[in-house]
Amino acid sequence: MISPMSDFVFAVWCDDPQAVLDPALHRRTGARTVQTNVAGDPRFAGALALQAMPEPIDAVVTVDADDPAPVEAALHEVARRVVGWEVQRRTPIRPPTTPDGEPADAMANVAFLRRPPDLTHDEWLARWIGSHTPVAIATQGTFGYVQNIAVRAVTDDVEHVDGIVEELFPVAAAHDPHAFYGSAGNDEELSRRMAAMLDSVVSIGAHRDIDVVPTVRRVHTVGTGATG
Repeated sequence: MISPMSDFVFAVWCDDPQAVLDPALHRRTGARTVQTNVAGDPRFAGALALQAMPEPIDAVVTVDADDPAPVEAALHEVARRVVGWEVQRRTPIRPPTTPDGEPADAMANVAFLRRPPDLTHDEWLARWIGSHTPVAIATQGTFGYVQNIAVRAVTDDVEHVDGIVEELFPVAAAHDPHAFYGSAGNDEELSRRMAAMLDSVVSIGAHRDIDVVPTVRRVHTVGTGATG
């Protein structure tokens, strides 16, 4: 399903990623809800992480808000760089609900995708949404899958991004390929799933020029956007 609300996703670079968890900061964003995905959890050391941007992303902040400007301003209080996009959100697999502000029991991989130049935007979307998504769901051990189609940049500082994906895996997937691919310890099935997934990834150009950030996911209810 596609969210009818205004969703914005911000990539954040900061010395202390935990600073984006501050409830007072969330209130200053003016958002109704703030989702934080913070990198650097030691449980995910050694997990797949890819980088196309000049520096590794420290946190990803997703908001349901009417205006992205107060969100950017609040994030700049704790970050040295903030880049944001308005997105159209799809939820092929809705992530499990967690208590307000509490971490999900998951490794939440956030990937920033770029369309290959040899594909039109419509062709790329058709492959990503129509063809790749069912393969990704069928070949991985995901239990939450959120897609954000980038609509426009909302910050003066920009990075070219066409899509942002969040996939929730078991924590064990950080180091166990069977947990990552959901292959239940079967090596033959693992190989089959890995091959099918790689073919599909190549079809949308996500085997290169991609950022993948293993994170801890939290959803924070802010309310009416009161400041404080």
